[in-house]
Amino acid sequence: MKEYYFKADHPTTLSAGSSNLKYRNPKYLSMLNHLRFYLPQVYPKLDKILFLDDDIVVQKDLTGLWAVDLKGNVNGAVETCGESFHRFDKYLNFSNPNIAKNFDPNACGWAYGMNIFDLKEWKKKDITGIYHKWQRMNADRVLWKLGTLPPGLLTFYKLTYPLDKSWHVLGLGYNPSIDRSEIDNAAVVHYNGNMKPWLELAMTKYRPYWTKYIKYDHPYVKNCNLSE
Repeated sequence: MKEYYFKADHPTTLSAGSSNLKYRNPKYLSMLNHLRFYLPQVYPKLDKILFLDDDIVVQKDLTGLWAVDLKGNVNGAVETCGESFHRFDKYLNFSNPNIAKNFDPNACGWAYGMNIFDLKEWKKKDITGIYHKWQRMNADRVLWKLGTLPPGLLTFYKLTYPLDKSWHVLGLGYNPSIDRSEIDNAAVVHYNGNMKPWLELAMTKYRPYWTKYIKYDHPYVKNCNLSE
């Protein structure tokens, strides 16, 4: 994986003029980001697992997710597409025949951050093997944009069950226009984007959803120099 991101002679066609330094960003290079494609190997005794990102806040009991029937799918996730936003053509290079012949450009994208995975179905359908196949095909980095979501969209294509949006409300790290009632009713809120709640550039109106759970007198938190 590191060799893939450090190759210097293949700029991506999806981001004209992008510097190779972009591929060395820890956000993309961290092996921990790619462990999400190896969950059955990490937890071989589990049949189902709830995946949570580190920039989310759990506001309500998530036990109900265990009762959701994924209808034979592997991934349960909240879809993110509007009329034209966050569809596959925003993430994948449909000028490449390997993408064009296998995927629908209008297929709806979905979110990482809070996902319920059926690991029994994962093993049956060899999800990790599908991921490896697409990574090999993308050796020259022309099939998709940076990050783990695009290969996730390919890997879980037609294997993702759409969860009710109240389970997972996104955008608190970049979108200033989220309806407050949506946030208040959400089981999980997600600070995806650059404006993380622990940073000074966080959006003030969203920060309390995170800070109310912080124990500022905890020794580890004190070492982080967070402002109250």
